Amino acid sequence: MIVKQCLIFLLYSLCANVFKGSQGQFPITQNVTVVEGGTANMTCRVDYNDNTSLQWSNPAQQTLFFGDKKALRDHRIELVRASWQELTIRISDVSLSDEGQYTCSLFTMPVKTTKAYLTVLGIPGRPEITGFTKPAMEEDVITLTCTTSGSKPAANIRWFRNDKEVQGTKELNATGKSFTVRSSLQFEVDKRDDGVAYTCSVEHESLSKPYMTTEVLEVHYAPHLEITHSLIIPQEGQYFKLECVSIGNPPPEPVLWSKDGGELPDIERMIVEGRELTITTLNKTDNGTYRCEASNHLGTSSAEYILYVYDPNALGHHGPDHALIGGVVAVVVFITLCLIIVFGRYLARHKGTYLTHEAKGAEDAPDADTAIINAEGNHVHAEEKKEYFI
Repeated sequence: MIVKQCLIFLLYSLCANVFKGSQGQFPITQNVTVVEGGTANMTCRVDYNDNTSLQWSNPAQQTLFFGDKKALRDHRIELVRASWQELTIRISDVSLSDEGQYTCSLFTMPVKTTKAYLTVLGIPGRPEITGFTKPAMEEDVITLTCTTSGSKPAANIRWFRNDKEVQGTKELNATGKSFTVRSSLQFEVDKRDDGVAYTCSVEHESLSKPYMTTEVLEVHYAPHLEITHSLIIPQEGQYFKLECVSIGNPPPEPVLWSKDGGELPDIERMIVEGRELTITTLNKTDNGTYRCEASNHLGTSSAEYILYVYDPNALGHHGPDHALIGGVVAVVVFITLCLIIVFGRYLARHKGTYLTHEAKGAEDAPDADTAIINAEGNHVHAEEKKEYFI
């Protein structure tokens, strides 16, 4: 009986070890992702091996390594580690053509195989913006196109107007395993676009940060002029400055000053420096309309300012006395309030007297009819009532 039990246990142990060994001899691999031009390590392992060789094959089913023996003449492929439990190889300078399904084989009977997929990321080229020739004219319609090639999978392109994102139109073209990506912006330019930076940003999982390129627009537009002045109330004897503020591209030059349709009358006191006209000592003869004019190749613009010089003595004599006005207003308000109070008290006092006399003589009447007859407010005393009421 004991011998029988020992035989059963021995058989069970043997079967368990065979089953375990069979399961452990199945090769184990992992998928690998690498950036184009990088290095990929392909590893195949087994938990248990009874001196059976491991082999790596490429997607074309060409043997790369059989154990520690190199089978394919490719200087990029090297042996990293070879043992009964592991076979690791290294592929350097990986290209898009290396992508595919690699096979690790364990030469048991039957042969056991496991697949590992090598994914190669194509790095996009640095973007280029085309379609803009400097300078653009106001109201021109232009198309900016950003192009990047060589990405896998297809790269993503984003547009920014200064720091604000704007939407473009995307186009994809496949070239072998990689993609060429284009994105276009079309818009009508105006003077607000002058100096604006349009940036194309290329994003891809192979990049640690986006590739960017920027085009700064130059827009030519007709000038616009305005005149600013240094004093709100110009007075005789003061120093006074007018400035002709202009916008336009190219900058409108030169700035021409005139007075009342003619030349400046007193060039000794009226000094022109660039866009500024300075009158050193104001007097009444300076009254009039001052005009500045400037132009570029797109047009001409002008602006006018009417100067009136005040007499400082006249301003002091005839100027409004705010304290006096305030005092007058206060007196008027006070008198109005007093009149309202007196009139109110007058009405209240006479109304009370009328009611009192109306009821006089009725308080001792034995009944209502007698009270009405005896009351001083009956028709006999209608004239008195009228007098009291008035």
